Order: sequence, then structure tokens, then C-alpha cells
Amino acid sequence: MTDTPYVPPKVWIWDKENGGQFANINRPIAGPTHDKELPVGRHPLQLYSLATPNGVKVTVMLEELLALGHKGAEYDAWLIRIGNGDQFGSGFVDINPNSKIPALMDRSGPEPIRVFESGSILFYLAEKFGAFLPKDVKTRTEAMSWLFWQMGSAPYLGGGFGHFYAYAPTKIEYAIDRFAMETKRQLDVLDRRLADNEYLAGSEYTIADMAVWPWYGALAKGLVYGAGEFLSVQDYKNVQRWTDRIAKRPAVKRGRMVNRVSGDPASQLHERHDASDFETKTQDKLAPVT
Repeated sequence: MTDTPYVPPKVWIWDKENGGQFANINRPIAGPTHDKELPVGRHPLQLYSLATPNGVKVTVMLEELLALGHKGAEYDAWLIRIGNGDQFGSGFVDINPNSKIPALMDRSGPEPIRVFESGSILFYLAEKFGAFLPKDVKTRTEAMSWLFWQMGSAPYLGGGFGHFYAYAPTKIEYAIDRFAMETKRQLDVLDRRLADNEYLAGSEYTIADMAVWPWYGALAKGLVYGAGEFLSVQDYKNVQRWTDRIAKRPAVKRGRMVNRVSGDPASQLHERHDASDFETKTQDKLAPVT
């Protein structure tokens, strides 16, 4: 390390990894790095994902749809290990040119439809099945506003606060202070909204809650970045109540397990191809601890 202030060059050139947990997969260009076809299962919906907050949004939605009796929402969930660069395979890039999970292929019609970006997938499924998105214009618009709030806000939480607090190779006080302030502001935004509303769109559980909960619910419980105490998350009482309520939903419990590769082996279902997999193919059953 040096105490010499960094002066940006006139033209930035990528000539080395910048360090940090994800340095091996970061690059300034798009497109595939290798040829690899994606597997295709027997269900109409093919999901390629990992149980990050963005991935959990979609598996929760799919499990909620199945819980409502929408048989057309049956799906195969294939594991994409982003740390290994699976998202840069040619088959994945064909579905999502942005090389980010989750990515969905809907093969229920005459031609497959690709859907990428988690918010777009939630909206697509809500429209397709007529569920978890209110019909009346006022409440529907409220739900969509909170959905887009999450899409715009979470990068400050994950790519901003999470990166500099937990993953960056060097602790930078300015960066951590900047994004901690913004993260706490966002928690306060949610807490004020939930003070007088059961869910984000009002009294109805919607795709807005499914989008926000995996990010801010996990943060409220101190489950991400090891930052619960640092951010005083216990102070956001309404967020805590909302988080706990959603966490108790059976479909949410199942959705959190799909494509999970960390934590309790009993909570990890690396791939999901049938509802029975939750009972028979979690990691504690496939690879018992000895």
C-alpha cells in the first residue's frame, strides 16, 4: 500500500485484477468466455440461478405460484455457480446477455421466451399467471413502484455497502461511511412505509415484497455482510415485523432452499426438478455429514 493519492489516468485501461472476493470474474467486456450449452428439464419453466437475493426472488415467486395451484408454474432450477464463471457460458449468455443470474426460459408456448433481470421475471410471471400483482390501478402501481424502488436501491446496498464493508481488499472509510449512510436511509424508507402497511403495496402480499425481502429482510436479520450490529438493524421495528411475517410463509421457506450452496446442508437444494426434491435431495441427504 502507498500513501500517495490516486490520480485517475486520462484513459482507463484494464491491466490487472482489482482484488476482492469477486476479482476473478470481473472484466470490462460482455459476451461468453467459453462454449457451454445449458441443460433443459421436463417442465415448462427452466430457471438458471443461484440463491443470492436476486435468485431467491424468483424461486420464492415460483413456489408461491405452485402453492396457489398454478400447475403451469412447475419448473426446473439449474445451479449456476457464478464464482466459477458459469454465467459466462455461451448458453447462459444467449438467455441473459448481461451474464447475471437469474435467467428464465419459458418453453410453454410455440416458441421459447427468454426473460432476464429478476424484476422483469417477477413481473412476467405475475402477468402470466395473474397472481401477486393487484388488479386495481392504484394498488398495482404502488406494487410496481416498490418493485422498481428495489431494483434501483439494492445496488447501493450490495455493490456499494456490501462490497466496501465486506468484500473490498482495502477498508476505505469514506466509501463505507457513504454507503452505510445510504443503506440506513433505505431501511428508514422501508420502516416508515411499513409503519402503517402490512406489506409494501398495502394489505396485499405482492411481487414487491418478494423483490425487497431477500435483500432487506436478510439485512434486517444480520444475515448478510456481517453488518447487523454495525447498521443497528434491530432499530427498524417495522421492517423486522414484515421480515418475520414473510419468512414464515411455507413457499418462502422452500424458495430460499433452491439453488442454495451455503449454510446448513438441510437448507440446500442445489437443483430442483420436482416438489419431492425438498424431502429427498437436500444436501444433508445426498452428502450426509460424517
